[in-house]
Amino acid sequence: MALRLVALGDSTVEGLMDRGPGDVYVGWADRFAQLLARQRGDVLYANLAVRGQTTSEVLATQVDRAVALRPDLALFVAGVNDVLRPRLHRPTLRANLLATHRRLHEAGASVLTFTVPDMTRVAPIAFALRPRIGYLNDVVREAGASRATTVVDLAAEPLAGHPALWHDDRLHANSEGHRRIAAALAESYGLEAEDWRDDPDEPAAAGALRILARETSWVAGHLTPWAWGRLRGHEYKTGGRCKRPDLLPVAVAG
Repeated sequence: MALRLVALGDSTVEGLMDRGPGDVYVGWADRFAQLLARQRGDVLYANLAVRGQTTSEVLATQVDRAVALRPDLALFVAGVNDVLRPRLHRPTLRANLLATHRRLHEAGASVLTFTVPDMTRVAPIAFALRPRIGYLNDVVREAGASRATTVVDLAAEPLAGHPALWHDDRLHANSEGHRRIAAALAESYGLEAEDWRDDPDEPAAAGALRILARETSWVAGHLTPWAWGRLRGHEYKTGGRCKRPDLLPVAVAG
């Protein structure tokens, strides 16, 4: 019998900034599905993630659909969009995350997730968000302790915040980052995986002038358009659609 794998959450679960053939986003969830199928046989996989969604939106629009697919294993990551809002209501964030983990476990699924790494090397402005990200990670770890969710603690891995693993937008992993996240999850699930902790070939940017130039470019090219889109209510134009709504067989790449 095929193993049923369902992914849900936000843009990182969809796979943004990891472009594959035909300019389609791949991402760590798809990469994990490939590793799983290669080593465990038949896998049916759906990805319900919707970019830009908060934990409230994931709970309201994705969880029932995920449960209806009767997953054996669920990949779930959300909360960063809550953290980036002007106001973060911490009790709501906690309630939404724990409710989602509870629903998935009650449906009979094992759940894999990960904490958010320290992003200050990637974006110094992230220093201001440390308390919020720390709270989000505490709730994720609570889910691991109370709901038996398997948590890959990327926040405890300095390598996970290396600039070489992140896209220029500072919000999403690049292809190398997605590959390593998939390997980390595979390792936690007992699959054979490459050593994802190896140092990247590309060195981290250093020097005041380089950092200033990088930050100026990021504010102009990413932060300002992103904030303006939020103010206008545009965000990402998907209409709430996900990329893989149905359980489909995973074709193992050669």
